[in-house]
Amino acid sequence: MAAIAKPSKDVKVYLYTWEGKDKTGKQVKGEMRASGENIVNATLRRQGIQNAKVKKASRGGGKKITDQDITFFTRQLAVMMKAGVPLLQSFDIVAKGHSNPSVTRLLLEIKTEVETGSSLAQAFRKYPLYFDSLFCNLIGAGEQAGILDSLLDRLAMYKEKMLAIRGKIKKALFYPMSIMVIAFVVTAVIMIFVIPQFKELFAGFGANLPAPTLVVMNISEIFVSYWYLIFGGIWLAVWLFMNSLKRSEKMQFAMDRLMLKLPVVGDMVRKATIARWTRTLSTMFAAGVPLVEALDSVAGASGNRVYMQATKKIQQEVSTGSSLTVSMQNSGVFPNMVLQMCAIGEESGALDGMLSKVADFFEREVDDAVDALSSLMEPLIMAVLGVLIGGLVIAMYLPIFKMGQVV
Repeated sequence: MAAIAKPSKDVKVYLYTWEGKDKTGKQVKGEMRASGENIVNATLRRQGIQNAKVKKASRGGGKKITDQDITFFTRQLAVMMKAGVPLLQSFDIVAKGHSNPSVTRLLLEIKTEVETGSSLAQAFRKYPLYFDSLFCNLIGAGEQAGILDSLLDRLAMYKEKMLAIRGKIKKALFYPMSIMVIAFVVTAVIMIFVIPQFKELFAGFGANLPAPTLVVMNISEIFVSYWYLIFGGIWLAVWLFMNSLKRSEKMQFAMDRLMLKLPVVGDMVRKATIARWTRTLSTMFAAGVPLVEALDSVAGASGNRVYMQATKKIQQEVSTGSSLTVSMQNSGVFPNMVLQMCAIGEESGALDGMLSKVADFFEREVDDAVDALSSLMEPLIMAVLGVLIGGLVIAMYLPIFKMGQVV
């Protein structure tokens, strides 16, 4: 029997939708990836599909695929595999039931890859934008060991916990940042539109104005005269900062190190990073992934360049024969409690369980830190806004109070 030639990797493949009648005359439809419409028609004829109408699927439509979409898909696939639903049928059900067309297209493309002979891990690796090495390694380990349903369940739980931690950190940082932006906008509006009205009012007083009033009026003149430079400069500074943060590894490392040193916030970021680090290593180790290989995924999943660099050093030391605990201690970024738990785990042969307990502990610590930060920030923000806005109002009403005393 002649071997079927595999298509070259350079051949461009497109997604086609088709509709026709099967051998029983029943109307059927579906999607297929191929390099051309003729190949789709030929494949459908071999499958007994008659009067097929083939159309190239549009890539447009649908929102961006988020981490939440991937997490939700992982949980759905895990539930279906646990229930005994075949893999390809599970993909079909999840894909067609999703509200985001972009996710539907992605899952159908992965399904086609599996149908054409790729393993599930290989199919996921073709989409690194959505499935990182940790995801693919765990799926590969599950396929090799024949426990894909259990690994999917563990992976879904891992992604849900990571998503929850990320959400808590964003929630804790978003509130004060949004208040700062609103405070600046309100102050700018007062300076540009309100203070000049008072200036015209005070022009006919014929008396010396109080020092706070003069300071506010001078600042208002700067805002009125150079508002476009102020707003443009801020926008440009933010754009340059974000652009350099995206492109420069040194900048990313400096910012991550700064985040760890910030008062209050730094402790919370450190706890969240350690929780991610230990949770990732626990998940990989429990799946049977070798420690040195697992540390590759742990470095990428830590979410902080300081810990990423430390993990690379730990990986080098472990690969040369050092124990994990000693290597972690040499990195200098882990507290004693984590080191003690890892040492117990290594000695007892239950490292994955101990790391999971450490992750649970630090996840609870992050919860408490977020609640504490929220409780601390609310009165602090109210005080700052009160001093800022109240100070402006008092400065502008001081001449009026002074005039009332004279009268």
